[in-house]
Amino acid sequence: MKVENSDVPTIFNPRKPRLSQSNAVLTSDHRPYGPFSHVLSRSESLCQPEDVEQVEQCQRRQLGVFKRLKNKCCSKHARKVYYGLCVTFFVTASWVGATHAIKYLYMYHPTKYPVLTGSGFNFSSIHQQTLMTYNAPFFTTWFCTNWTVLFFPLYFFCQLGSPNYQTPTDILGESVRNFRDRGFTAAHFLTRCCMFCMLWVFTNYLYIHALSILVATDALALFAINVCCVYLLSWVILHDQFVGVRIVAVILCSTGVALLAYMDAGITNKKKTMTGVLLAALAAAGSAVYKVMFKKMIGDATYGQVSLFFSLIGLLNAALLWPVCLVLYFSEVEILHWDRLPWMILLSASTLSLVANLLGNLSVAFTYDIFITFGLITAVPVSAAIDITIHDVQFYGMKLAGIILISIGFLLVMFPNNWPEYIFRLLRNIILLSHSAR
Repeated sequence: MKVENSDVPTIFNPRKPRLSQSNAVLTSDHRPYGPFSHVLSRSESLCQPEDVEQVEQCQRRQLGVFKRLKNKCCSKHARKVYYGLCVTFFVTASWVGATHAIKYLYMYHPTKYPVLTGSGFNFSSIHQQTLMTYNAPFFTTWFCTNWTVLFFPLYFFCQLGSPNYQTPTDILGESVRNFRDRGFTAAHFLTRCCMFCMLWVFTNYLYIHALSILVATDALALFAINVCCVYLLSWVILHDQFVGVRIVAVILCSTGVALLAYMDAGITNKKKTMTGVLLAALAAAGSAVYKVMFKKMIGDATYGQVSLFFSLIGLLNAALLWPVCLVLYFSEVEILHWDRLPWMILLSASTLSLVANLLGNLSVAFTYDIFITFGLITAVPVSAAIDITIHDVQFYGMKLAGIILISIGFLLVMFPNNWPEYIFRLLRNIILLSHSAR
């Protein structure tokens, strides 16, 4: 079928068509003046109504894409992820800071004293000896635990300043009411608080005492196995779901602990190292017992209940355990020189420990629990970098292998229950992307 020239669109026809009022954009009487007038005339003559509609449709599609991206990036799930990354950073920083501050307490020797050696008094028999001015793990534990008293006051003032304003009576009543509804009497509740206080102090004492023997990174890596211990106890006591990969994680962590126990050569060093590893591993187990028993006895507590519980632990620790500090001091089991006590380091360690506990217990309101737990294992490489840079610690052989195995086990135990389904989806998406790229 033959097509007439008049039927061909104007943009493909070199002949000038008959102008009509509907499609004539510019005439000789309305032609713009200036050096770019011919460009403007040509561009406007090419702008047909159909082209304008296509441009508007393209712009609407682009706006729709931007809106979808904005909704995804600013959704509730995305905000929780952003908050989670911040929480991981601060949990890592607080754990590393508190651990290295406590470790520095054992290396704090501000003064050297002249000591006479030999039978004769001459200048060659006098040498400088460093005096141990601080070696008090229980006093450190007691001092740091006292700061947990601030849990409920901080929660109380945050609630007063929140948009959902509550009166002080309502905040306190909400924190106590749920305990009363579960059948807790005052005596019963205080008894459980005392039990958890002793368990808390015992766990922290073991960890702080282990730091007097081990490098900070080794103690942190060993304490990280508490995640595996929590899973085992939850499986046995709370009847959580059995996940095979988490059993593999427990085996890897146990192997890592064994390698760290035998990382030092020599009989004397090996015994001392095994003692430190045993203390750190028991601290991890004690932390797991605390978490699982809290879940078993207290249940799902609100943030107000958790804050009140920790404040009571701090009060009971300050009121009941100070005689133990005095007994250890006067019996010279622990070394304290009050005139040379490193208060700034103690305050730094206590503050960072309080921040780590606050983030670990209350930041679930803003993000997912996995980001809080992940902050503990990310503290290990950060601490290793500090030990290598400042203290010239070398990580090789069984020490390096043990830390790596514990880290892998930590990551495996964090796998979700339906992890094979996630891996299947990931592989399917990779295959689809490879086919589409072809």
